Amino acid sequence: MKKTTIILGIVIVLGAFALTSAAFTVDQTQQAIVIQLGRPVSGQLGPGLHFKLPVVQTVVFFDARILDFDAKPEEITTTDKKYMNVDSYTKWRIIDPLTFYTKVRTIQGARARLDDIVRSQLRVALGRYTLIEVVSHKRQEIMDAVTKRSKELLEPYGIEVLDVRIKRTDLPAENARSIYGRMKAERERQAKQYRSEGQEASAKIKANADKERTIILADAQKQAEIIRGEGDAQATKVYAQALGQNPDFYEFTRSLDAYRRGFDKNTRFILTPKSPFLKHLQ
Repeated sequence: MKKTTIILGIVIVLGAFALTSAAFTVDQTQQAIVIQLGRPVSGQLGPGLHFKLPVVQTVVFFDARILDFDAKPEEITTTDKKYMNVDSYTKWRIIDPLTFYTKVRTIQGARARLDDIVRSQLRVALGRYTLIEVVSHKRQEIMDAVTKRSKELLEPYGIEVLDVRIKRTDLPAENARSIYGRMKAERERQAKQYRSEGQEASAKIKANADKERTIILADAQKQAEIIRGEGDAQATKVYAQALGQNPDFYEFTRSLDAYRRGFDKNTRFILTPKSPFLKHLQ
């Protein structure tokens, strides 16, 4: 009886151990495959409770979530022979654990493959565009092309590339100085051109203003001469009419006008008492 109890206990312990070793759980964020003697013996296992042969079989778990790969910055040449440091990242996930395990084995192996393929596609894509296009309106087009091509190349490894993005683009120090120098020279050239055009416009405006001033003054002088001539003619006519009506009175007024202009405090006359000039003072 005692011996039977011991045997039964051993069987229960071995059974519990076998059950514990055979059962395993796959989390919601994971996927798994069963390996026997280094070779996969199952397909993709999703979340839930699963079983395997104790001891001879092992389970390899893979992350089912979207993963990030942050590549090291790399110097890339554009089509206009400009150098720039490109810092990129990739969003990816494992879609076929069996193929993934067969081709790259581990996450580290997948990252190495991602680095090779995405980096090479970035070099090819960016090499088709100028520096201005890369940093401005062509960036989205470039990223879409790199994502599509990388996805095609990595799918045979059980990897799906969801997105490739450029985080930052910087110019190498020597290139930055050269470009900034050219930008400065270009701005100075434009400023000089604008100043020259402004001075030219100013000279034209001044010349036109001087021309108009001369014309206006000439017209005014002409009009003044006309008015003055008409006034003199009118005055002569009046004087003539006055002379014709009363010559003595006309002579008298003309003499008074001559006295008014001639008898200035600084004027001296040498006249005889019978001078015609003093006719009206006698």
